[in-house]
Amino acid sequence: MDYRNLGASGLRVPVLSFGAGTFGGSGPLFGAWGNTDAEEARRLVDICLEAGVNLFDTADVYSAGASEQVLGQAIRGRRDAVLISTKTALPMGEGPQDWGTSRARLVRATEDALRRLGTDYIDLLQLHAFDASTPVEEVLSTLDGLVAAGKIRYVGVSNFAGWELMKSLAAAERRGHPRYVAHQVYYSLAGRDYEWELMPLGADQGVGALVWSPLAWGRLTGKIRRGQPLPNASRLHETAQYGPPVDDEKLFDIVEVLDAIASETGRTVPQIAINWLLGRPTVSSVIIGARNEEQLRQNLGAVGWSLSREQIERLDAVSAVTAPYPYFPYRRQEGFARLNPPIV
Repeated sequence: MDYRNLGASGLRVPVLSFGAGTFGGSGPLFGAWGNTDAEEARRLVDICLEAGVNLFDTADVYSAGASEQVLGQAIRGRRDAVLISTKTALPMGEGPQDWGTSRARLVRATEDALRRLGTDYIDLLQLHAFDASTPVEEVLSTLDGLVAAGKIRYVGVSNFAGWELMKSLAAAERRGHPRYVAHQVYYSLAGRDYEWELMPLGADQGVGALVWSPLAWGRLTGKIRRGQPLPNASRLHETAQYGPPVDDEKLFDIVEVLDAIASETGRTVPQIAINWLLGRPTVSSVIIGARNEEQLRQNLGAVGWSLSREQIERLDAVSAVTAPYPYFPYRRQEGFARLNPPIV
């Protein structure tokens, strides 16, 4: 397993990390992902650690805290061997203090996460979404206090727009608060919007990407192809409305190229899709999930080898889409590109 610095921080993370969204799964979304209990989770953690994957990502909103609880049970007795990433901000109840990133909410959410995880510190706390109702200065000063108290070690965000992240980074710089070092983002061959603004921002500001849903919400598993119905076992039947939109025809074109490269390399479609991501700028770690040992071992096979330049170019070409304004002139017109050449 290779390791990379998380953004401009000194925290070294594995290029693959494990997403615990299937742990303790319940409800219409997380229940469809999986329902891994503590015993099964401990086995999956064992396999991850054997492979060098020591970063485990969860969130308070995953099955109303059950994911954090199961993860805490699965790592019991080996806290020093793992890195824990969790997230907060999304609603955990109907009360006015049950959502967002106000001082009261952040302090209570952190304490609740520590209790569920059975630990006294969190390696990486990420804000799951931008809270427009709370001043960024209040958010950052609260995080600063939690870092000073030893309850969290690094801070990051997830699903932020470019201006939201840049405003926060500027405020942190101005006030001497800890800077966000990670941005947990959706990025896949079937969804490359991250590249337009957030990737250049991350490269410029030292914010590393932790990629969620590298298989495009289960669409790049190799089981979904043109002219065929969704497999009966696909979780897309229940969860498609919750995930990022994907153009079906574009998806089928991508899968056909993945199929061809799978035949050339002897690798699986998911392994190729994940490996492609590992070569993209600013990507610190790709978060893989698994409902069972077989899925986990297959996803772990995405590392230890490389796609050829020609194969990468084919994947780049088939997955490319026209950037929205104001980004497309910088890719289409020589004068714009000379002023600000793309990093990809």
